[in-house]
Amino acid sequence: MVRKKTKGSSPSFDFIKDIGKVTGGTLLAITMVGSAIAAGGLVGLAISFRNLPDVRVLRTFTPAETSYIYDIKGKLLASLHGEANREVVPLNKISPDLKRAVIAIEDSNFYFHKGINPVSVGRAIVVNWQKGEVREGSSTLTMQLMKNVFLSRQRTFSRKLAEGVLAIRIEQILSKDQILEMYLNQIYWGHNNYGAQTAARTYFNKSVGSLTLAESAMMAGLIKAPQEYSPFVNMEEAKRQQRTVLRRMRDLGWITAQEETKAREQKITLGKIRSFQGSASPYVTNAASRELIGRFGRDAMLKGGMRVQTTVDATMQAQAQETVTKWHRRIRGQGVRADQMALVAIDPRTHFIKAIVGGVDPKKSEFNRATQAIRQPGSAFKPFVYYTAFATGKYTPNSVVADTPVRYREASGYYYPKNYDSTFGGSMSIRKALEVSRNIPAIKIGRAVGMNKVIENCRILGINSPMEPVTSLPLGAIGVTPLEMANAYATIANYGWQSPPTIIVRATDSKGNVLLDNTPKPQLVLEPWAAASLTDVMRGVINNGTGKAAQIGRPAAGKTGTTSSERDIWFVGYVPQLATAVWVGNDNYRPLGKGSTGGTFVAPIWRDFMLKALKNSPSQNFRPASDFERPRRS
Repeated sequence: MVRKKTKGSSPSFDFIKDIGKVTGGTLLAITMVGSAIAAGGLVGLAISFRNLPDVRVLRTFTPAETSYIYDIKGKLLASLHGEANREVVPLNKISPDLKRAVIAIEDSNFYFHKGINPVSVGRAIVVNWQKGEVREGSSTLTMQLMKNVFLSRQRTFSRKLAEGVLAIRIEQILSKDQILEMYLNQIYWGHNNYGAQTAARTYFNKSVGSLTLAESAMMAGLIKAPQEYSPFVNMEEAKRQQRTVLRRMRDLGWITAQEETKAREQKITLGKIRSFQGSASPYVTNAASRELIGRFGRDAMLKGGMRVQTTVDATMQAQAQETVTKWHRRIRGQGVRADQMALVAIDPRTHFIKAIVGGVDPKKSEFNRATQAIRQPGSAFKPFVYYTAFATGKYTPNSVVADTPVRYREASGYYYPKNYDSTFGGSMSIRKALEVSRNIPAIKIGRAVGMNKVIENCRILGINSPMEPVTSLPLGAIGVTPLEMANAYATIANYGWQSPPTIIVRATDSKGNVLLDNTPKPQLVLEPWAAASLTDVMRGVINNGTGKAAQIGRPAAGKTGTTSSERDIWFVGYVPQLATAVWVGNDNYRPLGKGSTGGTFVAPIWRDFMLKALKNSPSQNFRPASDFERPRRS
């Protein structure tokens, strides 16, 4: 049944398909005969194009598509793509005005021909034969699609013939709507936008399904020369092209004179060029990209159209970056010669990374120190030694150890360990030794339980840096990343329950098929009693020891860290809901200055961030060690 056009209104998009019946059969008959003649000629030439691509692959063809990264609540953080910034949308999600505008200006007989337009072909042949080269095109939408997908852009007779052959072939296996959908999602619209959806978001800051007639006509006018006609480059030229499209649509009877006038007079509000805009959270994007590349490869990340939900809370991430920026200026003003900082916050219950800052200014340095900088943790390593002692069942927080002078024979001679202040405290409990961060008790306990056992527990906690069972190991004479430290402390905070740390909750393809699901699957990897006992001891570090500056008005546990020559200073601590590691140092390992300690300068940074991050979270108590069974002596 023929759909009638209502007086004074524009036709629906489907009306274009029926318009040949409305305007009479003569034109259609001539077109069909001409198409058959031209098609016959090109099919004969097809013998010369046996090496052309197999168009049947387009049945399952998937163009390169932009991947999107979101925070845990769905806020867009970044888009990742290679050359083609593209988001594929189905034809029924594209504005009917845009579909009509594109067909009107590019190929008004699209729904009548079989891949080529004989009238256009005849005119182009005459002109190009006279000029001796390709001067005038005759491409249908189908031919343009074949050029974009399979062929080079070189203007030659052979390429034009190949376009025609491929166009005839593809029209035999795909419907017109399928071809139009692929065309609108495939072509280049300027400013690195491939496909109508990303173009609509760039030019008009809206979805392609919401485009008005005026916006659709302007976009359709871009196709022949996107950069030259871009409204960002030359609005006057873009408006001229828009008028050309609108005039063509009216000449075809697809819009009324009133609709043309209204569209021409509509004020155009531009969006912004967003193809190469930076990430809202560069260090989050960096960490997520590394995980995606490790699992799927770089091409899949840049071209696979992934939708990636990260574990990061955008609000907490902003608080973390603000904290790092503010305190970097402040401690520099206090005489600490530090160029860089890093912060990582992890939820101990899920091991989801909630915030990650890999440096003071991502615009100046994209190196992510939170995940890639290998630095010595100093005394922040001592809790792993004491956990190992508690896990044997032989030691408790109240076990006594002597803080007295000692020497050890090493391959290079005798090693005389000393405390930070070069004094000795005599006999003291493990609790006291950790609270005030004495070195000699940590070394003695480490040797008593076995350095290899300490290393084994560090591996369980996810610390993978090279370690040797040397006497100085308990003092943090190894390299770790802030992420490793935050993750290890998070496992202790959760009484030994651990999931793999991740910055990705879930990843799907553009159709919603799940590619990656990081739903936590916690496993018990530590002795709960030993972990709870260590937490109780580290609460004393904040309440009574070197970490007093980290007090936040609720139960919290943590440890300061300061390396020899003050090259690295740390504070790592946690509440039941959040574990956070903060590192301060220099990329070139330059000392920070005498008196630069984790307790003095980093604990206040940790405190500031935790107060902001936990503002809307209720205070929670840790479970006491008495809730768990003490391990048998081994």
